[in-house]
Amino acid sequence: MAERRRTRVNSKITQLPEDIKEQLDAQLLDTSNTYDDIAKWLKGEGFNISKSAVGRYAIRANQAAQRVAETLERTKAIAAAVEKNPDLDFTKASRMVLMDGLMQRVSTAEDDFAEMPLDKAGKLIASLSRVGVYEQKVKRDYKSKMELAFEALEEDLLKAIKADPQLSKELHAVLQKARDRILTDD
Repeated sequence: MAERRRTRVNSKITQLPEDIKEQLDAQLLDTSNTYDDIAKWLKGEGFNISKSAVGRYAIRANQAAQRVAETLERTKAIAAAVEKNPDLDFTKASRMVLMDGLMQRVSTAEDDFAEMPLDKAGKLIASLSRVGVYEQKVKRDYKSKMELAFEALEEDLLKAIKADPQLSKELHAVLQKARDRILTDD
């Protein structure tokens, strides 16, 4: 059975008063301060915290800052893509950027996958497959609805201009051309 990971850290540093924690964060930003210097400062403030604990806190804080920065970059990439191409589907652009981030995470997660039970891996693969099948179904349903809409539109227009056979023939050609453009896969 895989070992359960802790998702929340409860350390002496997380229990510090907010003003001390803010000062600690400021000291961590100044790279001239060593973890030992910061631990000594904390001791002077009445908090007995080791330099190792300060180091672990700094690593967690840096990882959190890195995740925020990566998220901000992804958001900027989505906004830039939509700005360059206003016809772009915003949700599709978001999915593509998120998928890229997930693929990067997957490519560096060898240990996580090595520890993953086979049944969980199978469920994950099945879930991913369902998403692909669902996307294809939505696309087929959309095409069917568009086809029905065009047929109904053509029928209504043909009834309205039935008195002029030449106009009817031209309109039919225009509608067929529009249908072909819209329903063609990109």
